[in-house]
Amino acid sequence: MGIDLGTANTLVYVSGKGIVLQEPSVVAIDKDTGEALAVGEEAKKMLGRCPGNVVALRPLRDGVIADFDSAELMLKHFIKRVNEGQALVQPRIVIGIPSGVTGVERRAVMDAALQAGARDVRLIDEPVAAAIGAGLPVAEPTGNMIIDIGGGTTEVAVLSLQGTVLSESVRVAGDELNDSIIQYMKKVHNLVIGERTAEEIKIQIASAYPTIADEDSIMEVRGLHLLSGLPRTVTIKGPEIRESMSEPLAVIVEAVKRTLERTPPELAADIIDRGIMLAGGGALLRGLDTLISHETGIVVHVAADPLSCVVLGTGRVLENIKQLDRVFSGRSRSL
Repeated sequence: MGIDLGTANTLVYVSGKGIVLQEPSVVAIDKDTGEALAVGEEAKKMLGRCPGNVVALRPLRDGVIADFDSAELMLKHFIKRVNEGQALVQPRIVIGIPSGVTGVERRAVMDAALQAGARDVRLIDEPVAAAIGAGLPVAEPTGNMIIDIGGGTTEVAVLSLQGTVLSESVRVAGDELNDSIIQYMKKVHNLVIGERTAEEIKIQIASAYPTIADEDSIMEVRGLHLLSGLPRTVTIKGPEIRESMSEPLAVIVEAVKRTLERTPPELAADIIDRGIMLAGGGALLRGLDTLISHETGIVVHVAADPLSCVVLGTGRVLENIKQLDRVFSGRSRSL
C-alpha cells in the first residue's frame, strides 16, 4: 500500500484497488483517556470547536511529524479502515515524504508506520512520487521539473533517470497562504477568523494572478470583530485576498527561480521544451500556473489530478517495484 502523509490530507493507495481513502490529516483525542475519538473528516469538523477535554490536532506540521503519538494513532486508524476493520497481514508500505527532511524526521515516519503494523517501509521523496503520479517520463534521461505545493511544504525538483538532480524544499505552502489571509483580515478588517474559514476564502475567491473573473468576485466572511468583541460579517473582494497572499507566493516563485538557476544547461533545455508540472493541492489555486509562467517565461502545466499525484506515484512504484527500485530514499529492514 502507498501512503501520501500530507500536512493537510492523507491519501492511501492499495495495489489492485487504487485510491481507497482520502481524508484530512486531523485527529481528535480525548485528553483523559488518550484515545482517538475521531480521525480524518470527522476530526476536521472539530478543529477549533472542541470542548475542554477533547483536543483536535494535526499531527503533521510542515510535512513532517510534529506529534509522534497522534501520527501513529492516525496511521493505525487509516490502515485499519482501508482493510475494512480487520488488522492487516503486515503490508509493505511506501510513504511519500518531503525531500528536505532530516534523518531524524525520516526515522520518525518509518517508526510510526512500523508501529502501526507495517512489515517493510520504504520512503520516497514527494517530488519524485508526484512526477510519477503526474505521468512524467521519470525513467528517461530527460529533464523534468515538478513543483509540488502541499499544505506544509513546497517542493521544487528537477528529475532525470529515476533520480533527483536538484531539489529545493521551502516550508511555505497552503498553510502559509491561509495564515496570510488570517493576518490580513485581522489587520485590515479587524476580524479574527479561524483556519477553516481562511481555507474557504482561499478556495472560493483567492487567485494568484489577476484575471477578469476575480475582479468582481466577493464573499461574505463571518468572524469575531476585534473592536467590539462580537461576531460580525464582512464582505471581501478577490483582489484584496490576492494582495494578502503575495508574500508567500513570492517565496514559492523565488524557490522555482533558484532551482532553475542551478539546473545544468542540458536539463534546462529539456525543461523549456516540456514545461513545468504543477502538482499538490496548492496547484488548484487559480492563476498560480499563469503567475509562475509569467515570472519564469516557461510554460506551466497543472497535473490532471493534482491532489492525488503523490499517492498515485507511490502506487505506481509499488506495482513496478523492480523497475523503479532506485527511486526510494530510505527503507526499513524490519525482521
